[in-house]
Amino acid sequence: MGLGDKAKHAAEEAGGKLKEGAGKLTDNERLEAEGKKDQAKADVKQAGDDVKDAFDR
Repeated sequence: MGLGDKAKHAAEEAGGKLKEGAGKLTDNERLEAEGKKDQAKADVKQAGDDVKDAFDR
């Protein structure tokens, strides 16, 4: 698995956390939910990276 993909997925997760935090601060439930969704998608991608890494060994 490429280091670039891992960094990209980590950045997506961080962006989701920021979006969730902004939603909480502004009391914007839609933005908060969108941030949680972004984090979940990034988590799935990171899990896929881990599986690929396991098979590359």
